[in-house]
Amino acid sequence: MTNHTPYYLGFNLVPGIGPTRLKRLIEQCGSVDAAWHGHPMDMKAAGLDERSIGGLLKAQRSLDLDAEMERVLKAGLSLLTIEDREYPTLLLHAPNAPPLLYIRGQLTNQDDWSLAVVGTRSPTTYGKEVTRRLVADLAQQGLTIVSGLAMGIDTEAHRAALEAGGRTIAVLGCGLDITYPERNRQLVAQIIQHGALISDYPLGTQPHAANFPPRNRIISGLSLGTLIIEAPLKSGALITTEFALEQGRDVFAVPGSIFSARSAGIHNLLRNGATLVTSAQDILEELNLTTLPVQQQAMLDLPEDPTEATLLSHLSAEPQHTDALCRLSDLPIGTVNAALAMLQLKGYVREADPGWYCRVHI
Repeated sequence: MTNHTPYYLGFNLVPGIGPTRLKRLIEQCGSVDAAWHGHPMDMKAAGLDERSIGGLLKAQRSLDLDAEMERVLKAGLSLLTIEDREYPTLLLHAPNAPPLLYIRGQLTNQDDWSLAVVGTRSPTTYGKEVTRRLVADLAQQGLTIVSGLAMGIDTEAHRAALEAGGRTIAVLGCGLDITYPERNRQLVAQIIQHGALISDYPLGTQPHAANFPPRNRIISGLSLGTLIIEAPLKSGALITTEFALEQGRDVFAVPGSIFSARSAGIHNLLRNGATLVTSAQDILEELNLTTLPVQQQAMLDLPEDPTEATLLSHLSAEPQHTDALCRLSDLPIGTVNAALAMLQLKGYVREADPGWYCRVHI
């Protein structure tokens, strides 16, 4: 949490100011705190419409940011802003990443290796069994399972990950002070102990239907890829795969019965290029994670040089550009380039593309 966190919280409480508008406003004013105290002329220059400007001016006058922060902390939540070092690396590089996340539980470095698992709310016996088997195998290999806590495939995925001794993250379409669906209250308690609940919706936000498609961008954004198991042609789960493709992430699909309408959306994905999955190994190979436990152990074995250790702590399986590494580490470009060269020689780092670096196993 930084000194800027209260301002991000304030903006999150103003209707009509999403990631794109907030980014433009911060660029216009120079910082998030300056944006919060900005003049209407700055707001207009940043592209805010009259309604959004009016809402922001009203919030400036009426919101007590310290009181709002206290309210969040009393609810047992933590906050992560897009400026925080702990902000999920994969999500940070997704388009229109949410500026503020509410967290119940804990995120860890292991979550840099996450897979989204989604599907229908009304799965067949086959769909449930496939979910349990694949997720158990993937969780045992060290992948964090991300889903949306909905009934059906989502719930099966969370439970299977926990039963396998793995980690799981649930992304909600409501405030984290609300348990939805209510029947998953016990599951929520288990997820908090072995993962995290995440939302970008303020406290008190009810689980309205319109909230769920936008939250799906976080499910896919947190993940290296999205696995979909049973989905009819108009399934909401397919929205998650659309976001995954926009974010440049892999889409995996499990084939179903040609006689089942619940698999019609799956077969359409396969016709359009999704990777066919019949085992956990298919996913691990496609994501180059067949030695994932070794890669995760390498994350723990940081080099002794403090500069190299700092850079390594900001790197994961997802490539990052040197400009981002400079910003995250607060180091000059010359120092970053020299340290990256040494990390490559030592086998910690690989240059994926010119200027883009990712971690590798040792």
